[in-house]
Amino acid sequence: MGAQGSFNPFEMARVQFDKVADLLDLDSGTRELLRSPLREYHFSIPVRMSDGNTKVFQGFRIQHNDARGPCKGGIRFHPQETVDTVRALSMWMTWKTAVVDIPLGGAKGGVICDPHSLTPQEQEAICRGYVDQIAKNIGPAIDIPAPDIMTNAQHMIWMLDEYEKILGSRFPGMITGKPVGLGGSLGRTQATGYGLVYTIREALRQLDIRPAGTRASVQGFGNVAQYAIELLERIGGKVVCVSCWDQQDSASYSFRKADGVVLDELRSITDRFGGIEKDKAKELGYEVLSGAAWLEQDVDILIPAALENQITGENVAKISTQVKVIAEGANGPTTPEADKVIHERGIFLVPDFLANAGGVTCSYFEQVQCNMNYFWEMDEVLGKLDLKMTSAFIAVSDLARKKKLYMRDAAYIIAIDRVAMACHQRGWV
Repeated sequence: MGAQGSFNPFEMARVQFDKVADLLDLDSGTRELLRSPLREYHFSIPVRMSDGNTKVFQGFRIQHNDARGPCKGGIRFHPQETVDTVRALSMWMTWKTAVVDIPLGGAKGGVICDPHSLTPQEQEAICRGYVDQIAKNIGPAIDIPAPDIMTNAQHMIWMLDEYEKILGSRFPGMITGKPVGLGGSLGRTQATGYGLVYTIREALRQLDIRPAGTRASVQGFGNVAQYAIELLERIGGKVVCVSCWDQQDSASYSFRKADGVVLDELRSITDRFGGIEKDKAKELGYEVLSGAAWLEQDVDILIPAALENQITGENVAKISTQVKVIAEGANGPTTPEADKVIHERGIFLVPDFLANAGGVTCSYFEQVQCNMNYFWEMDEVLGKLDLKMTSAFIAVSDLARKKKLYMRDAAYIIAIDRVAMACHQRGWV
């Protein structure tokens, strides 16, 4: 599912930015400032492994822009992590926090490692070693990390604990995605997937399509995909195909059931990294297809919720003529070449940094709750999330209709204009 070949996500992020910079007629100084991260940290993390040997892991923290507030962004553990992927993700985080209008900037972190092959003790050592290297450059008023691909609440609390040991005090707002009871927020686990469905609901409303009876196909079966499926079913939709990566086979598969997948039974045969056991899926009546089959289903809604570079110029033509909405749960899943085709076909696209902004929005809520040491009930968190996501969607769709723009371009215009304005007001450019 990962980026392949010569694909460079940072170059793609820059192409997307340049297009909107032209539409906004940004001056050369602002363009140069926003095309690159403000600062980057590259470091080595030595870890004593369980066999007694020391292995050195490479880590990154890249802060794209903090004109609108402290940086915000996840830390992912992935064996194919690259610095350009982290650069792109940090830029997309800047636009994401801006488009939902929360007072934060954009950053991203990563470690080149595979948690599948690491013991819990080795993972803890990587988490603590990561913080040891970057503690002076993160914190509640500087840069607030969070979980991302193959990291979770346990990783976050290890990082928080190390940070607090170094500084000698309590800073619960230093990191988000923590366990509930240790400064975590109710609703944070569901937030990205639920936020995604809030935008799908609004897209269907704009297209005058009732959610009840709609069919969807999803790429990915991690946290985002699972909660998106949960809420989509609750509002009347049906997911008929799910695609995910099989670690054992080092390949991806699609699991199809014409009358709709059963979320709880798929969860019962899924590993902690979102991989579905294909033999057990067959026993439960699922067709096991190629990993790419999710894109070709005759459905109303496509939800790419895995990794970047998944809908490309090479495979975009395989999208069914029945598809009305594409909602990007992943970051950067659609290349500019595929975007052109999607736009020409009139498919309603909810762009990634709007569609999947529920996670960072709820992370912001978590930080706010930590800072005031008062925590909200689940209904209050999800109500605030729905309001924030719906307001952001309406602002983008209204601009798109008014200016006859592609939704991605409209979202970028709003986000980049807000960040550029903050840079100008601060006197940076």
